[in-house]
Amino acid sequence: MRHQKQGRRLGMPGDRRRAMLRGLMSAFIRHERIRTTESRAKEMRPRVERLVTLSKRGDLHARRLALQYLPDPLMIEKLFAEIAPRYQDRPGGYTRILRIGQRKGDSAEIVQIELV
Repeated sequence: MRHQKQGRRLGMPGDRRRAMLRGLMSAFIRHERIRTTESRAKEMRPRVERLVTLSKRGDLHARRLALQYLPDPLMIEKLFAEIAPRYQDRPGGYTRILRIGQRKGDSAEIVQIELV
């Protein structure tokens, strides 16, 4: 039983799920918008919001914590140098999820997640 377990399993074991989410987050920071399935976007959103909030602090400890979520130093640099200053006055809600339609093969709901 999955009592008190949080998060979506997304049909894969934990190590693959973490690797997939890290790849999605890295692509999201690089392009500032991506298209993916709705469940993946909903699972990724709180992690990205947490990264942006960490990057607004801007200290060394925040960088080290961000490296745990996103182990790509170039994306961490972009996050702290370009994205964080944009949202300095915003208290939260940095992302938006827009529904695009359904994927043809399996009718999965496709969404676009982007920075506000």
